[in-house]
Formats: sequence, structure tokens, C-alpha cells
Amino acid sequence: MRYPFLEIKKTIKVLRLLLFTIATSFCSYAQESNTDDLDTIIDELFFNDQQFLDELLEGSSYSFLYTSVSYNNNTFFSGRDAGTDQFNLIPQVSYYHSSGINFSVSGLYFEKFTPNWDFTSASLSYFNTIGKKKLITYNTGYTRFFYTENFNGFTNSIDLNLGVRNKKRTLGSNISASYLFGSDESIQLVSSSYAIINLLRKSKLSLRVRPVLSFIAAKQEFTFLEIFDTSPFFREVNQTIFDLLNTQLTIPFSLTANSWDFELGYTINTPNAIFNESDLPLTHFFSISVGYLLDLTKK
Repeated sequence: MRYPFLEIKKTIKVLRLLLFTIATSFCSYAQESNTDDLDTIIDELFFNDQQFLDELLEGSSYSFLYTSVSYNNNTFFSGRDAGTDQFNLIPQVSYYHSSGINFSVSGLYFEKFTPNWDFTSASLSYFNTIGKKKLITYNTGYTRFFYTENFNGFTNSIDLNLGVRNKKRTLGSNISASYLFGSDESIQLVSSSYAIINLLRKSKLSLRVRPVLSFIAAKQEFTFLEIFDTSPFFREVNQTIFDLLNTQLTIPFSLTANSWDFELGYTINTPNAIFNESDLPLTHFFSISVGYLLDLTKK
């Protein structure tokens, strides 16, 4: 007979990291076109500056900062309800350079958890494309996590993302793999497909919708107590499972005006029950993000 119980702290940390990386990394639904496709970034945020865009497409150097703050009206970990209704905030500052080297600093703030500020991360990555048509992209990087509380289970992450898109860059798919390690280790995979639909396009204003369907899988470790009929004693047994944790559909509307980027999104989670979990209900939340891009090459 088995009496399972989760290693709560470790499991929640993995799920928090999943929440964080989904919301901020280069495979993110919220920044899908802002981070894995530098040409599209410029097209979106400097589309009225044709000279700058032409220079970029010709291979000239560029350098810019992108700052954003994302607000989610509720918090779910891999689609799962933690029992506390609370919003979360994710501020981020990123630097992009034509060499392909990118750097970002992000954080995760919870309304009701103690401490509210969960951790800060610093990421260094390299982005590039394959082929003359630039239809295949890749991004590899390293992230260091700095926790507010004393936790050293997952303090590092090595990430790799591969993407493919059509010629018009209106459809694409990405697959991202992350290896989390510290005193513990875990692996997560995120596969996502997206579409970019232009609703309005003017000289200084654009409105588009970017639906994204993502599948999120990770390695989880569970601990349970086991007793045999022939013995009155319990023994602790660890079991590691790699499985699909959540399927996520996000529909964000993006409004771009000059260098400003505003986004309103709605997300539906379909969590997949694993190990001893019972059937999990659908969850959903709204998100709002505001971003600003500063071109450092302009004089």
C-alpha cells in the first residue's frame, strides 16, 4: 500500500520556474514575436522608421533596450490552482545587439506569498537564424536565479530554443528545452505554435492578435510512503516522472504605437493529472503587459 505525498517546496519551485520561463523566456507566449524574431521586433516597434529597418535587414548593427511589465490577474502553476487567488507581476529589462548577444534581468512578484518577491533572474543568450531566408531560428542561453528566501534547489538553467516560421512570418512553431540545476535538477520542455494576424496597420499604429498553443512538460520528483502486508513498517520511496503538465492556449491582442507595445491576453490552461493527482479543472486568467523599446543606435 502506498501513501503518497508531494515534496511540496521542491515541486512548487519547479512549477514557479515553469510559470516564470513561460512568461519571460524566448519561447514565451506573451513575448513570442518580441524575442525569438529580431526582424519582427523592429517591424513591430519601429515600423514607421523604414531607414532603420532597411539598415537592419542589410546586416547593419543595431542595439536597443526593451523594458516590460506583465500583470496576470490570477496565478496558476502549470495550470494548477495553488489554493490562493492572487495576481503576479513580472518586470523585465532586456538588451539586444546585432551580434546576437542578448541580456535580460527579470523578477517574479506574488500578491500574497511571503516573501512577495520570489526571485530575480539574470539571463545571457545568443540568437541567430539559419539560411538566407531566415526561416529557422535558434537561441541558446544561461540563466542564474537569485531567490529571496533560502532556496538552492534550482539556481541555474541552460536553455535551447529552435523555431521555424513561414515566409510571411505569420505562422511558426518553437520547441524549447531547459535544464534546471543546483542542489536538485529538473528538465522542462515547451512546444508552442503561433499565428500573427494583423487587424490594423497604419504608419504609426498597428493592432494584431497572436494566438499561441503551448504544451508544457517537465521532470518531477515525488516521494511516498510504502508498506507491505508482510511488514508493519513504512519505507520512503522516491519516484521521478517526466510527463505533460499543462496545455495552454493564449490569445493576446497587441497594440503598437511608435516604440510602445501594449498587450491584453486571455489564457486557458488544461492541466494534465500526473502521479496521484485527480482530474484537474480548467483554469484561466487575464494578462496585461506594457513594453517600451529604446533604440540605442539613434543619435
